[in-house]
Amino acid sequence: MKRGWIEGLRKWIDGEEELDEQGQPSPRSKWDDFLVSLAREVEACMQQEMFTPPGGPTYIPREYMIFLNPEDDAQWQGEKREGLERGLRHVLEERARELAGDNQFQTRTLTLELRVDAALERGRFRVQHTWDSETEKTMVKPRKRAVTPAASEETDDEATIVRPRKGGEPLFSISARRTGQEGAAEVISFYKDEISIGRGSRQVAVDLKLDADMEVSRKHATLIRREGAFTIQCHGANPIVIEGSREIPAGESAEVHPGEKIVVCSYELVIEQPSGAVVGE
Repeated sequence: MKRGWIEGLRKWIDGEEELDEQGQPSPRSKWDDFLVSLAREVEACMQQEMFTPPGGPTYIPREYMIFLNPEDDAQWQGEKREGLERGLRHVLEERARELAGDNQFQTRTLTLELRVDAALERGRFRVQHTWDSETEKTMVKPRKRAVTPAASEETDDEATIVRPRKGGEPLFSISARRTGQEGAAEVISFYKDEISIGRGSRQVAVDLKLDADMEVSRKHATLIRREGAFTIQCHGANPIVIEGSREIPAGESAEVHPGEKIVVCSYELVIEQPSGAVVGE
């Protein structure tokens, strides 16, 4: 049964029609068509990146992130999502071995993960691959705490641990969540006037770490507090968007107010003033 399903999917990817007992094309559901479209897109990425050095095995990227429109993503949750990711992985591993032909296949396993991109239209998606599977550069498997202060996660000897000021009151907090993430946003408090935001790495320590999104630069932004007002500077390759309309490209900065939504790739951040704080204090 499993082999029959895989074979049917392989034919669909190749553009062949699956025929019923009467020799007529078998009907396909919209989910079948969606899965085939995803598989074709990942395979195209795989073929483009595949290479075989002289006398060596065939290599392909081992990690693929598939970005969906939020409405499409909402249709693939729970076990349904797990089944889609598992089915795609199994089929594409078979396809990769076929493409390698007689050459030894170096990449043993593939990892595929569905993500959300609010900029995509309904029914559209895109695939992003990565060759580098080091933990500090991408976290394909979501962690229990997706956003954490660098002080609690960074293990590098050069990392700076920011300790609370005397009195214990934070200067401000940031609520952070991934687009499409269920549950309440995580609120992180800060005790200094300037913080760095980004994906971070062992070589690049940041105060607010945004894991598992390769579109977030290692140091993507700096948030500066001066007399109760905030300015955000963009250092990342991808722009920052404030309140869905103000786009801040790399090298530029803008004023941002508590309560405004700051979008850094797949993350939504909101500055929260401590109770009793007054702008221009």
